Amino acid sequence: MQLDILTPDKKVFSGEVSSVSVPGAKGSFEVLNNHAPIISTLEKGMVKLNGKDGKMEFEITGGVIEVLDNKVIVLAESI
Repeated sequence: MQLDILTPDKKVFSGEVSSVSVPGAKGSFEVLNNHAPIISTLEKGMVKLNGKDGKMEFEITGGVIEVLDNKVIVLAESI
């Protein structure tokens, strides 16, 4: 699935991933391929992803995630 991580200043990450874990407002959750559509607020914490180049982590201060048709967009306040 396609993942884009954006801040107001720049695009932090864009690429294919097999999974992404985010700090949801009501607890962390993981998004996998063919996940149901969802929009959720995010708390301060780690965004962890498994991409073709290995695992990566980004610490965010909050934001929003949208999942739709195997495309995931994380709009982070800051990283």
